[in-house]
Amino acid sequence: QVQLVESGGGLVQAGGSLRLSCAASGPTISSYAMGWFRQAPGKGREFVAAIRRSAWSGGGTNYADSVKGRFTISRDNANSTLYLQMNSLKPEDTAVYYCAASDVTSRYSDRYDYWGQGTQVTVSS
Repeated sequence: QVQLVESGGGLVQAGGSLRLSCAASGPTISSYAMGWFRQAPGKGREFVAAIRRSAWSGGGTNYADSVKGRFTISRDNANSTLYLQMNSLKPEDTAVYYCAASDVTSRYSDRYDYWGQGTQVTVSS
């Protein structure tokens, strides 16, 4: 069973950038497709981005329309770490961000078996 721990969240002004990390222990994340989700106060969990097991540079990724062109998901299988580079942040990006692992690449949270505890991202206007 893989354990996931997110880090890198914080408070940033609109237009700024943050990079989230998700460190995995147990089985290496190379065994899993990985995803990022977020949940804003009073809202359901929302898909952000996903990446295949063996993603190649510029490929094997999938993004929500709301973040396409601003966020980039990447993975370092050798170090069992998943990343989410977030640029041009907007106040509506404010949420708790979760990383998750799955046997299949999916936009749907119920396809993911393992979850981190989340990291708070707050974007001020």
